[in-house]
Amino acid sequence: MIEFAAPHEDEYRIARLRERLAGDDVAELGVQVEQRGTSVLLTGTVPTASRRDEILRLAREELAGLTVRADLVVACADAPDRWEELP
Repeated sequence: MIEFAAPHEDEYRIARLRERLAGDDVAELGVQVEQRGTSVLLTGTVPTASRRDEILRLAREELAGLTVRADLVVACADAPDRWEELP
């Protein structure tokens, strides 16, 4: 028998994930969490690949049983490795 969570329960779980992303050690306010039918979409920009992995781990943990999709961009803030050539 397959059990589905009540829609309002999913909303509470998504709200808890948003709180965890805003607080704790993550503090990622630039990540949006949206419910799209039976899946959840994470979008935004994060500073590192390891931070993206941590966010995805938290999302899968908090939203177990829902499909989690992510479109998280890793911002590259490294200094350039060469001079820019101007005409």
